[in-house]
Amino acid sequence: MKAKLIKTRKEHKAAVARVHELMEKQPASGSADMDELELLALLVSEYEEEQFPIPPPDPLAAIRFRIDQLGMQESELDEILGSRQRRSDIFNGRRKLSLGMIRALHQKLRIPAETLIRDYKVKRKA
Repeated sequence: MKAKLIKTRKEHKAAVARVHELMEKQPASGSADMDELELLALLVSEYEEEQFPIPPPDPLAAIRFRIDQLGMQESELDEILGSRQRRSDIFNGRRKLSLGMIRALHQKLRIPAETLIRDYKVKRKA
């Protein structure tokens, strides 16, 4: 298969099939098949990122995911967020993260700041 930019679903399907075919051959490093496999994998990845973008998570989902990764309990966020009530208000949609909280979460949990500053909905006060 001649490598070229993937622009259609049909081309994508053919490229993915060729990637699978090459992977089954288990080409040796540095071989022509390995070069083709690596190039096609890059082209497929580029097409998929463009055609099927994955939206970034909302800040609360990112925090929950990260504390799960770290094996933490939500209650351990009390110190970072200031109090148990503040954590509860944030996770129950009654309050947004403040700049100070965003900074603390970024520094202590290594969550990207650009994820934490994303806008998200809070419940309206009655």
